[in-house]
Amino acid sequence: MIDPQVLQQLAPEGVLRAAINFGNPVLAQRGEDGQPQGVSVALARALADELAVDLELITFDAAGKVFAALGDDRWRVAFLAIEPVREQEIAFSAPYVIIKGTYLVAVDSPLGSVTQLDAPGQRIAVGQGAAYDLYLSRTVQHAELVRAPTSAGAVDLFIEQGLNAAAGVRDYLRTRLDERWRLLEDDFMSISQAVAVPVAHAAAAAFVKSFVERQKANGLVRQALLCSGQSPELAAP
Repeated sequence: MIDPQVLQQLAPEGVLRAAINFGNPVLAQRGEDGQPQGVSVALARALADELAVDLELITFDAAGKVFAALGDDRWRVAFLAIEPVREQEIAFSAPYVIIKGTYLVAVDSPLGSVTQLDAPGQRIAVGQGAAYDLYLSRTVQHAELVRAPTSAGAVDLFIEQGLNAAAGVRDYLRTRLDERWRLLEDDFMSISQAVAVPVAHAAAAAFVKSFVERQKANGLVRQALLCSGQSPELAAP
């Protein structure tokens, strides 16, 4: 029996509104039929099934836009990276996926490690509001961050403006490689992806926390990653 308060907070009027972020292709992708798929979609469906409610997927092209929509009550559950800036307004579960953030650079770039990017004159493309943008905004001391509306747009901006690097999720940046570009071998951060609910919804937060642990334990997370073409090793322990 689901606590009525949990149902009210997660699925008012019997509908779970889940934010899906296409800006992180490790978590969500468009299938051949154009419909959302991926590990975050699988988790949203499993949560709706457990609550015995309908599911409405609300799609975004960037994590920053997901976070911005919180104030409009457009979603009741989302799939975002754990970030201190977001924790003021969002309650997070434990991570269900852990991914790496690194840099894409020109194949002939003299840059060999992430630490070399934080230097005067270095210009780094980032997707505005992404977890790695928030992280780099706190930690980069000397380089300039040049923001694009989305993570995919950051790579386009890097190419168009001839910037020194594009920051992003290693797994996504790998899909943009060709003979012109390479990835640095090290990472500037590990990005813990979690299920998020508005911080005021304490009952929902506790329920979602337990739900995520059960989905990791029963293999749903690993299986959903595998089925969507991602490495199951990305699943958090």
